[in-house]
Amino acid sequence: MEKIPMTAAGYAVLEEELKHRQQVERPRIIQQISDARTHGDLSENAEYHAAKEQQAHNEGRIAELEDKLARADVIDVSKLSGDTVKFGATVTLVDEDTDEKRVWQIVGEPEADAKEGRISVSSPLARALIGKMKGASVEVVTPGGARAYEVKKIEWR
Repeated sequence: MEKIPMTAAGYAVLEEELKHRQQVERPRIIQQISDARTHGDLSENAEYHAAKEQQAHNEGRIAELEDKLARADVIDVSKLSGDTVKFGATVTLVDEDTDEKRVWQIVGEPEADAKEGRISVSSPLARALIGKMKGASVEVVTPGGARAYEVKKIEWR
């Protein structure tokens, strides 16, 4: 059983989603199924089939969340430090072609969200950054072609 690295904040988000799905969504869907059953013939009851499909999706997600939480290796980023990029680091990069500045935190796969500035430790960019120091140049092959970045700052927040 392979451990999944994640930050304490990422773990809390997954825990909250699990609690919501178990305590709010599950009873709501059960009620929908119960209500749909009162409408007669189940073989032609679209509400019943839709509710059963929702139930299957919800239960699948609950099982997935329970698995991720059971295998979580929670890492307290506030206790990390160092001069090289590793899990939990917040890295400021500058694109060497466009001078565009981006800030990324390297997090576990379940909590990655590029829009929020969090990239998975297994992403191509994170894999290229791991072990690099401030001032290092990193080349990453992206779907849009190869990109070169300079590591400007490494923080631990």
